[in-house]
Amino acid sequence: MTERLNISTGSPFEAVAGYSRAVRMGDFVHVAGTTGYDYATMTMPEDVTEQARNCIETISKALTDAGASLEDVVRARYYVTDQADGDAVFRLVGSYFSEIRPAATMIVCKLLNDDMKVEIEVTAQLA
Repeated sequence: MTERLNISTGSPFEAVAGYSRAVRMGDFVHVAGTTGYDYATMTMPEDVTEQARNCIETISKALTDAGASLEDVVRARYYVTDQADGDAVFRLVGSYFSEIRPAATMIVCKLLNDDMKVEIEVTAQLA
């Protein structure tokens, strides 16, 4: 049986909603949809680029805690609330993933809170 490792950021949202920031099962790490909160200050920047940066940094830490890294990401999903923000988000995530090149999808949708402009989820596979 494959051992399961749940990764938490300590966010109060995880306990309330009953989820883990990431789950490692075998060679895969599944990182939950991550919004742009700065968990050190529990604030949300207004700028979509800063939100996306916070998403990636939170994801990167969760991957590290699971024994992986951004270089192991094979799938990424980007959710934006405004189609006009797509290019800014692509530029930011491209600065992290330009050499890694995971399979990716961007979806325009409404998120849980109006101050959330972007949410990112990834799947990583360890070699």
